[in-house]
Amino acid sequence: MATFLSALGRLSFRRRWYVTVLWTGLLVLAGVLAAQAPAAPHTDYSMPGTEAQRAYDLLDERFPGQNANGAAARVVFRSDDGRVTEPRHKEVIAETIRELAKDPQVGQVTDPFATHSVSKDGSTAYAQVTYEVSSSEVEEDARTALLDTVEDARSSGLTVEVGGNALSTTAGGHASEAIGLGVAAVVLVITFGALLAAGLPLFTALLGVGIGTSVIKALSSALDLGSTTSVLATMLGLAVGIDYALFVVSRYRAELAEGRDREEAAGRALGTAGSAVVFAGLTVVIALVGLSVVRIPVLTQMGLAAAGTVALAVLIAITLVPALLGIAGRRIRPAGPRRGKRSADTPDETDIDAPEQRLAPRPGMGVRWARFVTRRPLTVLLVGVAALLTVAVPAASLELDLPDDGSQPTSTTQRRAYDLLSEQFGPGFNGPLLVVVRPEGEESAKTAAESATAQIQRMDGVARVNPPRLDDSGDTAVLTVVPTTAPSSQATTDLVHALRDPGLETESDARIMVSGTTAMNIDVSRKLADALLPYLSLVAGLALLLLIAVFRSLLVPLKAALGFVLSIVAALGAVVAVFQWGWCASLFGVAEPGPVVSLTPIFVVGVVFGLAMDYEVFLVTRMREAYVGGQSPLTAITTGFDLGARVVTAAAIIMISVFAAFMGSDELMVKTIGFGLAVAVFLDAFIVRMTLVPAVLALLGHRAWWLPRWLDRWVPDIDVEGAKLGGPERTEADEAVGASAGAARLGS
Repeated sequence: MATFLSALGRLSFRRRWYVTVLWTGLLVLAGVLAAQAPAAPHTDYSMPGTEAQRAYDLLDERFPGQNANGAAARVVFRSDDGRVTEPRHKEVIAETIRELAKDPQVGQVTDPFATHSVSKDGSTAYAQVTYEVSSSEVEEDARTALLDTVEDARSSGLTVEVGGNALSTTAGGHASEAIGLGVAAVVLVITFGALLAAGLPLFTALLGVGIGTSVIKALSSALDLGSTTSVLATMLGLAVGIDYALFVVSRYRAELAEGRDREEAAGRALGTAGSAVVFAGLTVVIALVGLSVVRIPVLTQMGLAAAGTVALAVLIAITLVPALLGIAGRRIRPAGPRRGKRSADTPDETDIDAPEQRLAPRPGMGVRWARFVTRRPLTVLLVGVAALLTVAVPAASLELDLPDDGSQPTSTTQRRAYDLLSEQFGPGFNGPLLVVVRPEGEESAKTAAESATAQIQRMDGVARVNPPRLDDSGDTAVLTVVPTTAPSSQATTDLVHALRDPGLETESDARIMVSGTTAMNIDVSRKLADALLPYLSLVAGLALLLLIAVFRSLLVPLKAALGFVLSIVAALGAVVAVFQWGWCASLFGVAEPGPVVSLTPIFVVGVVFGLAMDYEVFLVTRMREAYVGGQSPLTAITTGFDLGARVVTAAAIIMISVFAAFMGSDELMVKTIGFGLAVAVFLDAFIVRMTLVPAVLALLGHRAWWLPRWLDRWVPDIDVEGAKLGGPERTEADEAVGASAGAARLGS
């Protein structure tokens, strides 16, 4: 692998303009195809395999005009100085209903006085707005018209608020990406000390994302890819695109500092750092493709699209980056000493022909930290693991749910509408359950529905059951059940399970299914929770096999996988403490502590796994490279930190900043995922990779690189450390050192 990539790097360096024009042409071609492609279809949020989805499908079949899965909004009217039934208020409400019904996407608007949707004290009423399309298909003009109509009604003296999923918007925009790119630029300039070297990773990352997202858009109609498919591809494409180019450019500058000419430096950079990039990219692709095990279409699409974009980032790193290094020429300088003084006869940094005249730099922070850890590895290991386990304790209480209007900030109209309805009609009113009844015996649907209604009304946690509605054929009935508790409460979840108890079907002699937004949220949360452990096992197991081949070791990959699990559990513990328990909630802008957003664990596992393996592969391959070159285990750890810690630190800071920027969103889902990712990257990069990894390797010594003989025969020799590249530095003396070190290892 190293030999092939080294040859590829030299070829790209020599044919730099051909390679650059090729990638530019691909970007232009992808852009043209994307511009000519039809608009992406709306994202399909269906959840195959769940009872709620089966009930929705049946309702769409039996009640085609009801738009069971359509978007909905509730416009709440409140009179602070009287009753909404007063003529002047009724006139305003009637005019508001007429305006709402004019929107072409609106299927129906109910009159609160005709449907008896007025509170007992007469102060509050609500109108139900039903759309003919799902929430993801509601156009922005329709949302604007809804909000404008509500604002006009407020001018009459009524308090008017609106909530519901019709106001839900896809978390998008480019503010977070812009913040992340700004932070990345600053960190890269500090890391490289030069604008050109810092700008190259940013340029290649943006080019890769541009090609990836354009291809996704071009294929969206043919492959039925939803409009949100490119979200994860953009986020991860920027992340790994910057990381991979950063690794290659950093190694290239280090090779220049060793005195190699630029073409040879590009070849060795690809043969070493490029090998690490290829296998780090493979682990990311494994994690993203593994999202398909959850069997949720939107997650599968996002995972596969992001995997393709990551593969593009790898290809760009091993072809375009060396080509651009060739174009940049002497404007990309060798890595110079960061500390210490130069003597008068020390040559200028640009003179790469006399590096031996430079003074050796004083040990950097990474070296000093590595020496600190390796001098007391057991203590550091125990303290680090204890700290992570302490942070992970809240994860044992993890509860999952999808956010509703009750989790919105109190400053939003959705939250105010939610609170008004809860106050006047009961907390369960915001999450009604749809119970579908189909008779299985000789009796009619009406009789079966009446029997089911009588039994449901006797259940604990039921506030009321509305009269059944029958379809045109009379063989299916639907009941609306209002719980006594809030949609996100455990009591409501228990009620859903009780309604699904087979005993209810037996007594009613009917097939009963429970649906509605609340039931769907419960089903999705359960499906994601059930898939988390298999998903984690799958990606960790496959990555373990891959890392065994990369490091030719059994214990190093095992340590990498266990360290990742520690960091993930600790990150989920932090998420539970803040978003579920409410610790420091105001500091992070959490309006209402409650169950953690269901998508958070699976996203954190998938994204952070890829980044964690990036850092593991790049840092530990430098250690293995030094070890294979003849250094002792402890010295190899220090060398790995000296050569890799600065780059890994820069990459981690960039990612933490990118993810932390999402915490400024008002959307609870975006905020939670951003917080979880930022904390997970921090813990994995700085606690696990930079602290626990050197401590474990120091304790294991030579045993860290042990591979059983029977396994050694089966594992391919990938040579990720570039030992087969040869070169001027591998003199006979070096070979003798390596041979003696190998003999010492065998003797030990």
